[in-house]
Amino acid sequence: MLLEQMQGYSLPTLAAWPQPWYENCLWQMYELKLCKDGSLKWYLGHIELETKHVKVDVYNSYELAVEVAVERNKGLLGKITNLNFPIREKESLLLKVEKIITKQSRLFGEEQLMLTEGIRRHQKTPRPTNNDIVLPENGERLLEPLMDILQETPYINFVRLKRYGTSLLREKEHDWSTRAKHTKQTAKYFYREKIAAAFGFNGDEHWGKTKSKIREILLPRANQLLQLASVKRMLAEAEQQGKKVVVASGFVFWFEENDNIGWIVKEVSYSDAEKSGNTLWKTGTILSKNHGRIVVLPYEKENGEFVQGHTKNAPHDGKAKPRHPKEYIELPYEVLEDDLMIGLFGELKYE
Repeated sequence: MLLEQMQGYSLPTLAAWPQPWYENCLWQMYELKLCKDGSLKWYLGHIELETKHVKVDVYNSYELAVEVAVERNKGLLGKITNLNFPIREKESLLLKVEKIITKQSRLFGEEQLMLTEGIRRHQKTPRPTNNDIVLPENGERLLEPLMDILQETPYINFVRLKRYGTSLLREKEHDWSTRAKHTKQTAKYFYREKIAAAFGFNGDEHWGKTKSKIREILLPRANQLLQLASVKRMLAEAEQQGKKVVVASGFVFWFEENDNIGWIVKEVSYSDAEKSGNTLWKTGTILSKNHGRIVVLPYEKENGEFVQGHTKNAPHDGKAKPRHPKEYIELPYEVLEDDLMIGLFGELKYE
């Protein structure tokens, strides 16, 4: 494809971040561009060739793509200061861009944490042998790619074999003889299946609800992080700096001063903040009027209304124990790099 044929190629690029290329199990770089009406929109990224043609900017892993995006954004964010805008508009635009990057980083970083932990939980799950597998009629060529996937994720019940344009469903223990729809939508289900099935869910179920349930499952394991010397040092330093709420992926390290409780771990709720048009704030405060186990970070609605960060319980938990009005606390929070939790989870000894 020629450069000028790329959608949005003439618009200024302000940031970059990878997104899943579901159909090919790769990561594509996307570019956040400033549209003529002042809005910000993600466009598929590209690499320019000497022939004035372009090729898609793809990566084999999320980690590698993030490294490239972080380095690229150091230069791109500086371009905002060179725009012919009033200073206040530049500052507002920079804040919007940083919020959007934070949202993308949190979204995919959390999913990678869940995938990593899901695979770890099935390290001892028996892998099938070639003789165990039941394939569709005349599907012998599917055996090798299927076995490659089952070696890493033996727990999945749906698989996409991109090279052969085929998707399969597991009907019984090793019966993969049922063909499934092979579409863009089912490609997304396969990406989600590798995460969801590790925790007993299905990749085609409501994704937001599934991730919320997975956060609950991971909470006890996240609590074990409080025993790590590295985490103790990190939280001690945060406390010395006056920080009482530290956010990392789908969890919050929360300092509870009452009754000398100290640091505890709570869940993060992103459901409202992730609705279309809403913008998650990277900084702000959490006003806690109760002892809920879920923390809702502050966000801005599409209509400009600001929603204060707060604590609550999950719907099935019952009403959160209220704090006395004199014990309401409003705490600033800090968002840490998403790969921190992945690294910390890996540091824990798996039982």
